[in-house]
Amino acid sequence: MYKNEIKKTLVLSLPIVVGQLGQMLMSVVDNIMVGKVGTQALAASSLANAIFMLIMVVGFGVTMAVTPLTAIAYGRGRDEECGVVLRQGILLNLFFGILLCGITLVLSECIQFLNQPLEIVDSASLYMKVLGLSMLPLMLFQSFRQFAEGVSFLKPAMIITLLANLVNILANWIFIYGNLGVAPLGLTGAGIATISSRTFMAITLMIIIRKSSKMKRFDPTFNYRKIDFPMMRRLLAIGIPAGFQYFFEVSAFAASSIMVGWMGTVALAAHQVALNLASISFMVAMGISSAATIRVSTAVGKRDIHGTRLAGFTAAALCAGFMASAGLVFIGFRFFLPTLYISEKEVIDISASLLVIVAFFQISDGTQAVGLGILRGITDMKIPTLITLAAYWLMGLPSGYYMAFKLDMGIYGIWYGLLVSLSISGIFMMLRFNSKSKKEVYLH
Repeated sequence: MYKNEIKKTLVLSLPIVVGQLGQMLMSVVDNIMVGKVGTQALAASSLANAIFMLIMVVGFGVTMAVTPLTAIAYGRGRDEECGVVLRQGILLNLFFGILLCGITLVLSECIQFLNQPLEIVDSASLYMKVLGLSMLPLMLFQSFRQFAEGVSFLKPAMIITLLANLVNILANWIFIYGNLGVAPLGLTGAGIATISSRTFMAITLMIIIRKSSKMKRFDPTFNYRKIDFPMMRRLLAIGIPAGFQYFFEVSAFAASSIMVGWMGTVALAAHQVALNLASISFMVAMGISSAATIRVSTAVGKRDIHGTRLAGFTAAALCAGFMASAGLVFIGFRFFLPTLYISEKEVIDISASLLVIVAFFQISDGTQAVGLGILRGITDMKIPTLITLAAYWLMGLPSGYYMAFKLDMGIYGIWYGLLVSLSISGIFMMLRFNSKSKKEVYLH
């Protein structure tokens, strides 16, 4: 029984993981190609992306509501309702896309007040404005992607994301460096390439879903009859807390980077290396978490309490096993992996020590990621959001600051604080799921 459950979760996880790694690859390629323009362009890109990421994750969270509501309707055999979730989700997500785009444009004008090097302020501000415009195609793509995940139609989004890397590389080559008769635009060109690749993703996935014979039963068209306010409320009840969950986590890691920055460039470089390596295994955890949301929501739709619990705990165990293996890799190759990023011995040594802490919080990181996913699957959002806030901002960051600066543990104190955050979050998410999934109150 458990082998079958693990297999089902793996089958769902694989295309999601590949798709997420594909999106991460786009960021890596952008950094490499912008880096060839010069140090200033790369620094401006890093600053703008750090601020924009805090906005973008809120948008991602809002779109996440489409998956469980689609999967619940799918599990109950309500094909028409699946289409309703998609259409109302598109309306809501595009509204938030416009709102977040506006917020990005406003915040781009605030970069000048962040006490950053004057030579990067103007280019970072312009680049952030261009990134803001990419929110609309991104939110449209996410709407169709989350819908497709809800009905287990996963491969198209994965393939499109991989192809979008080629579009991104070509557009970068044209607009950053000035090819095919286009004037070189530098960092701004990278922003135009981002819009191009995200527009490609949104339009292509929309066409495939609307033309697919497998999808016709759900009516994934723009056949609007009315604004369905009860459905909007259900989407908001999941999407708004999910947005805050992502924001609390990402902003906590951003705050940790700021605190490490107070310790100097060597510490910050080591911090970024360890953080980047940890994010790779986290992408896999997020893929398993998304698969867990689908499986749990589908079981909820079938009113199958045993199936709900089995899907949730199986995903948690699967993720813990993978993350434990990743932890062993981080420990075993802790002196080698940093050399892929940098050659300075002092940075490598600090990074290697940090990777030991990374290894220890792998299981916690995976557990909290899956915990959020399976709680989203049973549409339990408010308490998990408060758990996230408390774990990161009331416990993890303060304890990290205390260990770093009061106990003189330096950068290691900050990372022990992150370990505290992830562990508390993981434990309480699983306790919450264990409690809530025993009851039928969520099977509304």
